Amino acid sequence: MDQKLKYYQKRLTKELTRFGDIRFTGQVIFVVIVLLISWSGVRAIQSNYNLQQQVSELNQQNQLSQLQNSTIALQNEYYNSNQYLDLSARQNFGLASPGEKELLVPYNVALSYTENVPGLNNLDSTGTSNPSRLNYQKWIDFFLHRNTSR
Repeated sequence: MDQKLKYYQKRLTKELTRFGDIRFTGQVIFVVIVLLISWSGVRAIQSNYNLQQQVSELNQQNQLSQLQNSTIALQNEYYNSNQYLDLSARQNFGLASPGEKELLVPYNVALSYTENVPGLNNLDSTGTSNPSRLNYQKWIDFFLHRNTSR
């Protein structure tokens, strides 16, 4: 055990005496400086990459906001147009343009002057069709190669 201790002490003193040599010490200092500069460069590159991702994400959000703003501006222009005001007056208030007459025809009377179209027999009590049933029936007809244009 004592011999191992002396061996390691001798080896340590030999290695420490190498640091007394200016060439070895200069090389060690040079390697440490190169490693520190490399590590600093890698960290700078990583932080630049992260910042570039943030800038790109913010630019995309900015473009999205600009598109939303332009869409809202176009909608506002449409809502202020005479065409929208005319349609809105017709739908919501039952108004008509000057010289027009509005005819209210009961649902049953209007249907009496139409021809029977296949698929319209599944109307509910309000007179509206059930689109999911119509679509379902159309798909069945398509897959079974039924002629739907009778």
